[in-house]
Amino acid sequence: MYGCVSYGRIMKGKEIPFVIIGAAMNAKKKKGREHGMDSNDLMKNRFRELANRCYRENRYTFTDFLGLGELADWFEVEQELRHVPYTMEGGSEGAERVLLRFGSEEMLGYEEAFPIAVLEVAPLQAKFADDLSHRDVLGALMSLGIERSVLGDIFVSKTKTYIVCLSTMVEYICRELTQIRHTSVSVKEIAELPKVAVGEPEEVNVSVSSERIDGVISKVFDLSRSDTVELFRRKLVFRNGRLEENNSRMLAVGDKVTIRGFGRFTVGEFGGVSRKGKQYISIYLYGKRKK
Repeated sequence: MYGCVSYGRIMKGKEIPFVIIGAAMNAKKKKGREHGMDSNDLMKNRFRELANRCYRENRYTFTDFLGLGELADWFEVEQELRHVPYTMEGGSEGAERVLLRFGSEEMLGYEEAFPIAVLEVAPLQAKFADDLSHRDVLGALMSLGIERSVLGDIFVSKTKTYIVCLSTMVEYICRELTQIRHTSVSVKEIAELPKVAVGEPEEVNVSVSSERIDGVISKVFDLSRSDTVELFRRKLVFRNGRLEENNSRMLAVGDKVTIRGFGRFTVGEFGGVSRKGKQYISIYLYGKRKK
């Protein structure tokens, strides 16, 4: 079950919604820890449960929003659950946080939309508004008792913020999110995420010795080779949503690479070769952060 909202009491008498599936997962996590299971095993079991429920009951099932680490857990059991089709959606092209939907129209005979909504947050008085960060917005939401699992990507600009969330959270967030830091805000649901919110990637061209992922990352983010290898050791590198531990992996056109704490990029076209034998590659870059 997803998106079923109940209301509970917290301090100061404020009512907050929580997603029952999330509450159930917390109970399962506690029970799992008591039996020596780690969070990765619990997440994999959750995927098995949702996929098999879809298969048995002939209805769609959905996860909450998944981050990169949770998606890595999914890809470890993907082949095991290949008897159940699935799709991913996060509210925007290239979303980092996504829902998994088990089932398909071909399998079930009907279509069901993802329970995703988009909220627009604007200051009540723009000239007095703080310069808000992603952390400011997320912190304000978490202070309302909202779990991260019901929130997708958050896009912050100078004038407006856009929040992707489960559709069951719309009413509560619109009503309760009235201030972020010192800025009073209004919140409303909109039909879809504006293209301007996601922003256009920066196209950069790099020259590398080969298409190896560590060499490309080193060039894109201006890191030494040893610092780049350390990213792999710390399990911070993801390729096409999967944890990438092979730093010598050869990249292909269209590969999407995310490095936690740095940003992400998509591999564009491979160009020619320089006189010194360097390979030219076009990169579409989001959130470049040099060391």
